[in-house]
Amino acid sequence: MTVAEPAPKPITSGKDPRFAPTLYAHVGQPESWTLDYFQRHGGYQGVRRAFAMGPDAVIEEVKKSGLRGRGGAGFATGLKWSFMPLKDGKPHYIICNADESEPGSFKDRYLLSEDPHQLIEGMLIGGYAMRASVGYIYIRGEYVHAAERMWAAIQEARAAGLLGKSVLGSGFDFDLQVHRGAGAYICGEETALMNSLEGLRANPRLKPPFPAAAGLYGLPTTINNVETFCAATQILKYGADWHARMGTEKSKGMKLFQISGPVARPGVYELPLGTTFRELIYDWAGGPLEEMKAIIPGGSSCPMLPWDDRVLDTPMEYESVAAAGSMLGTGGVTLIPKADCIVNATWNLVRFYGHESCGKCTPCREGISSWMTRMYEKLSRGHGQPGDVQLILDMSDNIGGRSFCALADACLGPVLSSIKLFREEYDQLAHTEQAMYPARRRWRDS
Repeated sequence: MTVAEPAPKPITSGKDPRFAPTLYAHVGQPESWTLDYFQRHGGYQGVRRAFAMGPDAVIEEVKKSGLRGRGGAGFATGLKWSFMPLKDGKPHYIICNADESEPGSFKDRYLLSEDPHQLIEGMLIGGYAMRASVGYIYIRGEYVHAAERMWAAIQEARAAGLLGKSVLGSGFDFDLQVHRGAGAYICGEETALMNSLEGLRANPRLKPPFPAAAGLYGLPTTINNVETFCAATQILKYGADWHARMGTEKSKGMKLFQISGPVARPGVYELPLGTTFRELIYDWAGGPLEEMKAIIPGGSSCPMLPWDDRVLDTPMEYESVAAAGSMLGTGGVTLIPKADCIVNATWNLVRFYGHESCGKCTPCREGISSWMTRMYEKLSRGHGQPGDVQLILDMSDNIGGRSFCALADACLGPVLSSIKLFREEYDQLAHTEQAMYPARRRWRDS
């Protein structure tokens, strides 16, 4: 049995004193996951302030901060929290989506394993604001170490009166549970996640009703990402004005950006929203190690962008990246070298989505898992024919916007953008045996 090497520690912001790291301030420090360390560094001060303010004021504070969900959609967090019904007499639930399965994303695992009490405090704040008495942390099954750290932190918090009955003597009852998933990408979709929590097959549900009205066990539920809850901890600790001063007018605060691919220093960087791709790639990650052709700006489901000055100088915030033709997503930036075959790179993503489809709806089950995967395999193995690229485009027209959830559309992001940007590579593979990519030849001949 082989044991995988531990992941390298993330590199965080620190060059600019105005933007000292907060979410990652203690990642990598000795004993940072313990309650004693967390409290010695100001832990659980935010929830004390929340109790003094009252639940409605907490929601207004989060709204004022301008915090937007960090899981990919970028929806206003305070507004989302306000959707939970008040005084309905029903139990309320909150869920932390820690099923970090988007290729190119690897920021949340460090928060889970290195600073779990920051997440616990954020969920305490969210639970108090939304009148929830129980919270669930749904952790990706492969994150064994993170799940163990979270459980240990929860037990510490319970023993210290920070979870359970009348937290800190406030009269507010709240407890947390950890649920490990089984490695299903579809559980990143909030309703599929809830089905999995209930012991059902992880298929997405029809919306409406939305989770705030009928979520886990048919009761009001709100789901947020790990980074979002941790950001709430810092907002209640330092104030909404502090958070709103960072970032841009519409995308406020700090963000955990991940960068992977052939760069000098791949890793996680905590930077203000609005930092450009050029700053991330060259100033922080040390620059590319070879010539590039494309960027995936926010995780594998985001459309590719070309490697040019316009894209490199685009601020990494929701509106600017959308105007450039893609999405900020989770902030997982992936660089694609010029020497790589774009069809092979896209096939790798298409295979992933085909494998992860839950199979509930026809456009995804037959369109992505079957036809799209087979078409890319045909091209990549050198069996392409004239008309194959147009067939992929026609299939995409029949799949896009017609699946039960967003998984099929997520697959089409890299498919359509790669054809738009690099049609000549597709046409070459569709007409002749391509020999310009040594990596592909080595793979095929092995």
